[in-house]
Amino acid sequence: MNPEELLHKLKHGSSLKIQQSLDAIYEVCIEQQERGIQDFSVSTISNLGFNRGVPKAQSIRNKTGEKYRALIQCFADSSQTNKLTKPSPTDNAWIEEIQNPKHQLLVRIMASELKEAQQMIREIIPPKQRINIYDHKNMIPTESFKLSDQEVRSLQYLLSTDFQEKWNLKPTHFGELVDESNKPVFKVSTLDALRKALEYLS
Repeated sequence: MNPEELLHKLKHGSSLKIQQSLDAIYEVCIEQQERGIQDFSVSTISNLGFNRGVPKAQSIRNKTGEKYRALIQCFADSSQTNKLTKPSPTDNAWIEEIQNPKHQLLVRIMASELKEAQQMIREIIPPKQRINIYDHKNMIPTESFKLSDQEVRSLQYLLSTDFQEKWNLKPTHFGELVDESNKPVFKVSTLDALRKALEYLS
């Protein structure tokens, strides 16, 4: 099913507003196709047609935007089919083999949602970017994480009785340091945070 055929099918039984939005999306996608541009992502189509009746990207991604996504995905599939002599297994040309029109439409919608999700992931995590996840309980700090000797001594001094007596401070069981009038100088859990830093980063 080509985009024009799908457009007519999607418009059948739809409200006038949805039909107008579908027409606007179709026009923008046709222009992309004529320019030879392969970008049929929801965000791109929405941005190109924002003043021509194309719904906002979030509206297209919502459940009510299923028909919009299906039409955009059809253009994306067509562009890939035209680009390659032999479609690769990653193309969605196989959807055409589904005989039941309703099932074919549902599969197109799901394929569109999958492609959009993959696009969003690529935008969040650029290709070849390495992401390290550390478990602080079992983590062995690298040199870049470790405190220098001077930093260790500074934190140890803040925890020492010498420092506390010099400034007339006393620790509480909430991990804070208070002055003579019992007003907090170091906030709650500050002492605990200092001890953890020394334990894991020194």
